[in-house]
Amino acid sequence: MINNFDFYCPTRILFGTGTEKEAGKLVKEYGGSHVLLVYGGKSAVRSGLLTLVKASLESEGIDYSELGGVVPNPHLEKVYEGIRIGKATGCDFLLAIGGGSAVDTAKAIGYGLAEPDRDVWELFRHVRKPAACLPIGCVITIAAAGSETSKSCVITNKKTGEKRSCNSAYACPKFTLMNPELTKTLPDYQTESGCTDIMMHTMERYFTNGAKMELTDAIAEGLLTTVMKNALLLHEEPDNYDARAEVMWAGSLSHNGLTGCGNTADDFVPHKLEHELGGMYDVTHGAGLAAIWGSWARYVYRDSLPRFVRYATHVMNVNAKTSDAETALAGIEATEDFFHKIGMPITLTELGISPTEEEIEKMAESIAGAYGEIGSAKKLAKEDFIAIYRAAK
Repeated sequence: MINNFDFYCPTRILFGTGTEKEAGKLVKEYGGSHVLLVYGGKSAVRSGLLTLVKASLESEGIDYSELGGVVPNPHLEKVYEGIRIGKATGCDFLLAIGGGSAVDTAKAIGYGLAEPDRDVWELFRHVRKPAACLPIGCVITIAAAGSETSKSCVITNKKTGEKRSCNSAYACPKFTLMNPELTKTLPDYQTESGCTDIMMHTMERYFTNGAKMELTDAIAEGLLTTVMKNALLLHEEPDNYDARAEVMWAGSLSHNGLTGCGNTADDFVPHKLEHELGGMYDVTHGAGLAAIWGSWARYVYRDSLPRFVRYATHVMNVNAKTSDAETALAGIEATEDFFHKIGMPITLTELGISPTEEEIEKMAESIAGAYGEIGSAKKLAKEDFIAIYRAAK
């Protein structure tokens, strides 16, 4: 029986060339009078995008302050800095310019400004739930995280080495401006890491046990095959607008909940495993996911065998083997072959890291301490996390 679900995606999307010029009009439409611009600083400045957005705000009589310097695996200290600026300036709207790191930083700042007397990190430690968030808009320059249409937010506490998420509909952006042209300056490694992240957001909802919805499966499988096709194309033709448009739209659809509607539960164990790698080693998120996924898949596939068989035949075009187990394993191998074709690692060694046994123990303990037993493809605990990390080396 198909599972009940609650699908909520309130974000307004303007997609296509030149949409970034609409930032000022939309901020005004959604009630913003003093905006905090949140961005990384290099490409947004160098490309002239930041100047264009400022001009758009100025044309609508909207004041703004700035928070630059956001980095991948965005840091809690930068969130605190943004909260301080927002309090001092009377910020009533946040505009993220960049990718998932800028958007997630803006969301966390929005939580902090909405409850200025509470420590925002409490939300990521899950000791309390969000009660509000300032309104957020996005100008996207990287197709990857899907944060521009999702309720999700991930922040890294460098002092503790923890990379933690907070999920609440309060943080869903009011609008997102998506111009695929803005992604053309990305290095190939960043483009393909983004494509991998998009795939993983869908796969985390796909490899689950329990109720399924045929239409949702078809959407997920179509998204995966589309991203794979265009990831290969962009590896050879980085200026291909249509391929970038397909990937950018897939990124938003992959993480707004659509590809999990009707399913019993999400999995997201590979993400939890990678978050620890990101917190400890500051690795590129999509590449980290690629490096850990194959080991996770081989560890759990027998407990979710029909899903892995369907994935192998419907997504990876594997011909059925003598047994379902062989078919499933062939699908896993085909996925790793694909990752190699787009320049992604499939082991921790290829990722450029070599965790010690002590570090593996620490990462596994961190996951278990924060989440307990998790997983839908297969329920996993601390010893399972250790085994997967070891197998990924």
